Amino acid sequence: MNILITGGAGFIGSHTYVALLAHGYTPIIVDNFSNSNESVISQLASITNLPVEIIRGDINNPAVLDQVFSQYSIEGVIHFAAAKAVGESVENPLKYYRNNVGATILLLEKMQEHGVNNLVFSSSCTVYGQPETLPVTENSPVLKALSPYGNTKQICEEIIEESTRASQQLKSISLRYFNPIGAHKSAKIGELPLGPPANLVPFLTQSVAGLRGPLQIWGTDYPTPDGTAIRDYIHVCDLASAHVLGLKYLLNGGESDVFNLGNGNGFSVQEVIDTVERATGRAIAVVNAPRRMGDPARLVADARRARTQLGWQPRYPELATIVEHAWHWEQQTCAARR
Repeated sequence: MNILITGGAGFIGSHTYVALLAHGYTPIIVDNFSNSNESVISQLASITNLPVEIIRGDINNPAVLDQVFSQYSIEGVIHFAAAKAVGESVENPLKYYRNNVGATILLLEKMQEHGVNNLVFSSSCTVYGQPETLPVTENSPVLKALSPYGNTKQICEEIIEESTRASQQLKSISLRYFNPIGAHKSAKIGELPLGPPANLVPFLTQSVAGLRGPLQIWGTDYPTPDGTAIRDYIHVCDLASAHVLGLKYLLNGGESDVFNLGNGNGFSVQEVIDTVERATGRAIAVVNAPRRMGDPARLVADARRARTQLGWQPRYPELATIVEHAWHWEQQTCAARR
């Protein structure tokens, strides 16, 4: 069964590619490599011992989508492709609305045109804004987004929901995940951003590896035990398995829905720094900075719905294990650069 993965060469997309193959699906990647590296493709082939089916192109281009839907008999779509940095979205909001919202509309139009009726959407906990209560459930209010990035996820969810409601065939789920980190146990794929990492853990591992300078801690005066922001961190392979289970859920007749994906445990920025220092045996230089616009103080998931309805269970709930995988990946990529 052929499954289209938009943005399949990215961090979460590449791990989901491996998970889909392991469950008997044939994933087809479409990626323009705007925030990923072509080396990922050879690494995927190395992990799976199979050639990678890929169309290099931008899903904002209707001809690219027509090509993949015409060339392959696609049964479902997992939609990752999006610009994703909160800080950049504040500085360049039009890029995010054009890319994230525009591409999603075009994808839905092309799915309808080609008779493809199952969609798993990569959403985000940013749709909740600054939550009023914790942990965050799927019934928590979707408050005003704190960044253009978060707003694009809200808008895309609304577009998908309304398109599903208007159609007798289209079914969709939106997976609202919290903070993905870690890497594949083979250390052949992991988070490999182009330029300075926008996320905490890859910046820390690159800093330890000598590729980055001191870490800026954006805010040390939050109402948290150590003053730094608290997030729910989840292993990327656990996210990948949730996407496969979500796809199976739709293919087996499940109803359209939204699901949180997180461990339910919150760790502060300082706790993550301490964990990376223990895993690597090296100290990390930091610089305290003011709070960053768009960042809530605390964000932790209640993911019981995914566990109950999808049968999802994280395999790597411990922060230390997740960080160790991320560090092994960083060590491998550093060795490859030499």
